Amino acid sequence: MPKFSIVIPVYNVEKFIKRTLDSIVKQTYNDYEIIIVDDGSTDKSIDIAKKYDVKIIKSKHVEVSEARNIGAKHAKGEYLIFLDSDDYWDKDLLKEVSKSLDNDPDLVRFQVRTVTDNDERTDYNEEEFVGLSGEEAFNRIVKFHYIESIWCYAIKRSYYEKEKFQFKKGTIHEDFGLTPLVVIKASRVNSIKYIGYNYYRRSGSIMNTPDYNWTKRKVKDFYNHYLNLDKEIEKVAVDKKIFKSYIANSMIMKICELNNPEYKEYKKKLKEHKVYDNLLTDTFSRKIKKLMYKISPKLAVKFIK
Repeated sequence: MPKFSIVIPVYNVEKFIKRTLDSIVKQTYNDYEIIIVDDGSTDKSIDIAKKYDVKIIKSKHVEVSEARNIGAKHAKGEYLIFLDSDDYWDKDLLKEVSKSLDNDPDLVRFQVRTVTDNDERTDYNEEEFVGLSGEEAFNRIVKFHYIESIWCYAIKRSYYEKEKFQFKKGTIHEDFGLTPLVVIKASRVNSIKYIGYNYYRRSGSIMNTPDYNWTKRKVKDFYNHYLNLDKEIEKVAVDKKIFKSYIANSMIMKICELNNPEYKEYKKKLKEHKVYDNLLTDTFSRKIKKLMYKISPKLAVKFIK
């Protein structure tokens, strides 16, 4: 059994997939398998992938969420890592993660660097910790810049399968819909300071299209993820206040991407589902923030950092 199973959904990324795969084969730790899920690609992406030692799973075009599910089902490794097909790793990532496995964690968090089309780079030097419960880990990670991105975690596959984790099929923002639960349900979580994941913020990517219909779909899916998270956390024996406040904050900020009348429609939905009631009010500034959100989320976002 390999130590790591690396799952990469691939859909028409012929310009980027070589860099992604090269970043794996150049790792200084080589106990892994690479699982490529061909998500119905019509360009040369898969031809390029075939030049590497990879397992290729063919699929019709089902989008990232289901492609990840398909890849996870074929994984044989002890730990599962998801990698997006236009992102790439620094060469010591797997080695550094492997150093953090001695206490048999369910989850190891590693850190992120953003890279733009102009090669502008921003490192996020997040906190290191060892052996925290999922609840303790979530309460710390919630302060990080990238919180719910599934690709900055190595997940013990036995834990992932025991909890029957799956990304919601046919949805966008699938990470928001799952990763918070993956973190908070874990028995033991480590976080390493190593910045090994290069998140490529390319123009024209699935999450950066300017089409307003796409924006509406993103908000709709995000809202459904929120409702599911709010329901699922009730089944977990943890203090839920920070979790609920985090998903509420995320949801409130998300509707600010909308124009009227959709914005007003979602403001009404949030009020009906008492989303604002989940916001923390344990400090004076949080009380003011909650009040401002209730009055006008868009106005509040302009003034609250």
